[in-house]
Amino acid sequence: MCDPNDDARSDGFAPAELAGDAEGKRKWAIEQMKLTARAAKNMGVDVVCGFTGSSIWHMLYSFPPVSPAMIEAGFADFAEKWNPILDVFGECGVKFALEVHPTEIAFDYVTAERALDAVAHREEFGFNFDPSHLHWQMVDPAMFIDEYAHRIYHVHMKDAAVTLDGRSGILSSHLDFGEAGRGWDFRSLGHGGVDFEEIIRALNRMRYTGPLSVEWEDSGMDREHGAEEACQFVKQTDFLPSDIKFDAQMEK
Repeated sequence: MCDPNDDARSDGFAPAELAGDAEGKRKWAIEQMKLTARAAKNMGVDVVCGFTGSSIWHMLYSFPPVSPAMIEAGFADFAEKWNPILDVFGECGVKFALEVHPTEIAFDYVTAERALDAVAHREEFGFNFDPSHLHWQMVDPAMFIDEYAHRIYHVHMKDAAVTLDGRSGILSSHLDFGEAGRGWDFRSLGHGGVDFEEIIRALNRMRYTGPLSVEWEDSGMDREHGAEEACQFVKQTDFLPSDIKFDAQMEK
C-alpha cells in the first residue's frame, strides 16, 4: 500500500496483469486488506497480522538530505492510505497488527510511536511483536513489550544473531541471508542472541494470553529439524505468571 511507485519487487504479490502498474497494485492491495478484515470476522479471527509498507524507508540514511517535512509526509501518507482500511477492521471488530520490521512504517520505538500518532492511536491498529527484528537493530525487545503492552496484539517467536566481527556491517552488505560475512542473521529459536526468558516475563507482566507463533527462518539449519526443535523450545521457555508473591503463602 505505501511502498514507492517504482518498486517492482511487489509485482510478485499481485495478480500478473498488474505487474508494473503501481496504482493498480495499490488499489488491489487496499481492497484485499478490506476483504481480509471481513474474512477474519467470518472465521471468528480477531487479529490479522501484516505489513503496511513505507514510502520513506528508502530515506533511512539521510543523504541526499532528507527534511523533517519529507518524513512527516511519509507518516501522513501511511495514515491516508490505512485509515479507510482500519475503518473496515473496526466495523468487523478485528484488529490489525503491524509487524514492527525494517521496510515498514514502524521499525523501532520511535517510529512505532509515530505510526500510532499518525492514526490517532485508534484501537484497530497495533503491533505484531517480533523480537528478531528489534534484536539485530540493538533494540531491547523486552523493553518494547513494556512500552507498548497495550498495543501488542500478536507475538512471533523468532531468533537472530548479531555477527559483527570488525569486518562485517550491521546493514548486511547486500549479502543474502545465510551468506558468510553478514553482520547479522536469523537463527532458529535458542541459537541466537534474543533473551526469550525476559520476553516471556514481559509478556506475563502485560497478561498476554495470545499465541506464541513460531516464525522459523534459519538458512543454516534443516527446516524440519528446526521446526520440531523450535516447537519444543517454546514449550520449555513459556511459563505462566504468578498470582502471588513467592512468599505470600507463608503470610497469615
